[in-house]
Amino acid sequence: MAAFDPIRPPAPDLIEACVHCGFCLPTCPTYLLWGEEADSPRGRLLLMRTAHEDGAELTVAEVDAWDNCLGCMACVTACPSGVRYDKLIEDTRGQVERNWQRTPADRRWRRALYATFPHPGRLRALAPLAAAARRLGADRLASRLPDRLGRPRELLRLTPRTPLRATLRRLPARTPARGAPRGVTVGFVQGCVQRVFFGAVNAATVAVLAAEGFDVVAPRLPRCCGALQLHSGDAEPARALARATIAAFERCDAVVVNAAGCGSAMKEYGHLLRDDPAWAARAEAFAAKVRDVTELLAEHEPQARRHPLPLTVAYHDACHLAHAQGVREAPRALLRSIPGVELREPDGWEICCGSAGLYNLLEPEPAAALGRRKAELLLATGADVVAAANPGCALQIAAHARALGRELEVRHPLELLHASIAGSPTP
Repeated sequence: MAAFDPIRPPAPDLIEACVHCGFCLPTCPTYLLWGEEADSPRGRLLLMRTAHEDGAELTVAEVDAWDNCLGCMACVTACPSGVRYDKLIEDTRGQVERNWQRTPADRRWRRALYATFPHPGRLRALAPLAAAARRLGADRLASRLPDRLGRPRELLRLTPRTPLRATLRRLPARTPARGAPRGVTVGFVQGCVQRVFFGAVNAATVAVLAAEGFDVVAPRLPRCCGALQLHSGDAEPARALARATIAAFERCDAVVVNAAGCGSAMKEYGHLLRDDPAWAARAEAFAAKVRDVTELLAEHEPQARRHPLPLTVAYHDACHLAHAQGVREAPRALLRSIPGVELREPDGWEICCGSAGLYNLLEPEPAAALGRRKAELLLATGADVVAAANPGCALQIAAHARALGRELEVRHPLELLHASIAGSPTP
């Protein structure tokens, strides 16, 4: 018997692809913070190999090392051997959640996160509490909490500043093309956190797609694509949400998403459902249709007129877009297509901001250190606005800029493009 059970263990052949060259080390956020081999991608792969051995048992050191990983996939970009660390860490986390006994406090906290964030209806019900926390000064309250309450402290620090009325916004189920019709129907995945606290991003995305000649279908269900739970190891609920997402959108010509973490997860549905004979082929076909909205727009000649938007914009690479999906040029090209926009590149683009799905609420200390680092680098660009294509990144960057005593406006690239198409002077 090994530490891993037979249910989708990390594949030994993928683990053995690592030649321990060390190219991943300077791109790994936790190795950057601590310089420990166990907190590097190749160190975590060695621990996965050990867990496969006969007689092995999961250990505190192994679980801590895998928990410390942000899942940012910068190592996937850096690896010259093509190691699929993304598949390996997700399968390993599923093993941990099935086979490791977490502390009662940790179990309760994780259950609370899973019971809240992937449920838009529950988030809307909690929105008045978020508004009250803002009025009471959530940032100040967070700074007063002791270190032992790091997780609740980060939750307060990251409280969205979305107006209460905006959290109730609903998208129409269908939006016809307003530009010259392309004869393409795209399914738009609204997301969970995205639709409640970033509804303006969703509205801008649908408006741009329609202006560019796409017919848009945006069903209310499914409530979530499963990304938050998939990336944290809660595999079975993630698989159920994946099946619901496939069933809802597989008849569309393309499936479009504007949140990097969601797009990353949906493009990996084939791997997630590989052992499900009823869904494996459907999952592969579905994943081939998934596009980040900037990818889809880059694949078609623009037809909506862009009006000038005089802004300096620092582009932040969301890890699950740049590393997990390999999408870097499309959002930059989209921003450059806006007259008047001056694009600025921050240093350290490849290092995660510390958000990483639920990571900043599970591992608050390293997340905060990375958040401060990212905010400092973005502030150093002197840009008017930061463009970021993921809701977690937006909350993390803005919160840590405020902690540094600076306000930093963070917008989705589609909000900027929509302002340009609409002829608005500001996004």
